[in-house]
Amino acid sequence: MKSHILQIAAARLLPVTILLSLLVFYRGHNEPGGGFIGGLMASAGFIFYAMAFDTAEAEKKLRVSPLYLIVTGLSLAFLSTLPALFMGNPFFTGEWISIYLPFEAKLKLGTPMLFDLGVYFTVWGIMLTVIFNVMEE
Repeated sequence: MKSHILQIAAARLLPVTILLSLLVFYRGHNEPGGGFIGGLMASAGFIFYAMAFDTAEAEKKLRVSPLYLIVTGLSLAFLSTLPALFMGNPFFTGEWISIYLPFEAKLKLGTPMLFDLGVYFTVWGIMLTVIFNVMEE
């Protein structure tokens, strides 16, 4: 039996959950959070959506396969290790670049954040794969 109220709540909470997962991912470099918790939060939004509708609707809303998320995440995590090797540093050494923005602002980007993004996508994809398979049985 489908609940109309649950469907409305899931549809409204999905974008909020994704936004909050990105916030937790971003703040994870300086405070608790990061790719793992952000990926769990992103998957929780889609799991709630799948509970309200069904897994086929949730996969349609996701627009990509959970397997694609896993492959993308593992690829990003691997690519984050290469700049250190090209710079002559040991494997997994963090490398940073600074991008200067208008009004004397500076944006520091580093390979640890790229690795965390890989973890984010990998956890998101694995959780959706596991839960969607359990829900379909």
